[in-house]
Amino acid sequence: MNNIIKKYFYESKSFSIKHEKYFNVYEKLLSRFRDKEITLVEIGIHNGGSLHIWKKYLPKAKIIGIDINEDCKRFEKDGFIIEIGNQNSQEFWENFFIKHNNVDVIIDDGGHTNSQQINTVVCCIPHLNNGGLLITEDVNCSYMFEFGNPNKFSFINFSKKIIDDINFKFPNLGKFKYSLNDYIYSIQFFESIVVFEINRDLCHFNKIITNDKENYNIKDLRYNFKVSNLFEKQFFKKFKILRKINEIYRTFKIRNFNNKNLKKFKKYFK
Repeated sequence: MNNIIKKYFYESKSFSIKHEKYFNVYEKLLSRFRDKEITLVEIGIHNGGSLHIWKKYLPKAKIIGIDINEDCKRFEKDGFIIEIGNQNSQEFWENFFIKHNNVDVIIDDGGHTNSQQINTVVCCIPHLNNGGLLITEDVNCSYMFEFGNPNKFSFINFSKKIIDDINFKFPNLGKFKYSLNDYIYSIQFFESIVVFEINRDLCHFNKIITNDKENYNIKDLRYNFKVSNLFEKQFFKKFKILRKINEIYRTFKIRNFNNKNLKKFKKYFK
């Protein structure tokens, strides 16, 4: 058995359930934290099996477990910090981060409802350390009828919106009324898992820079047609309004060209 986390899963003294594919994902995500003094929070304790896995895999980490069931307090005897509360409550998270203000990794293995998963992201992302991760498990529930799906407000659709949110860090592309793009630097999708990476330092606007070296003025041939100017004569180029009209004309001609070529690829979106 090559996967260490999977090995610890079978060795854990407490009952635990995990999807088989998760072990490789967690190895990929958490290996960089193995010898670091981090704080890891897991939502959804159940029988405590996962807490013991993280304790063995991350021996220098402070492990905090969160559950709505007060019976889970029993795991404090094993050296874990246990907080009882509802992940769907903003008040719970406000009080949690007053008490625990230095968190690196959050694993959401809680109730899996759309509102619980979304609320956890919204409430936790601004408090995570740079370089930290929020890992949401079992997002396949976004496709399940019993969880109120399909729904345009599912957690998966919320996560897809974050893709747009991140890309809006390129100037003048768009802007949401509610945004997390000052915190989330990247987002990864695995089967049934979504991962948000936090790095405020890298969330600046993505300006274009050059290295000021020799320019050979190689012509850009991405379009295989001539985008002719409305006003070819130098005389017309002197007028700002005409230059603007010409710019709009060129933009729409290129846009129409792109849309026309794209039609043949519609089959890949079905």
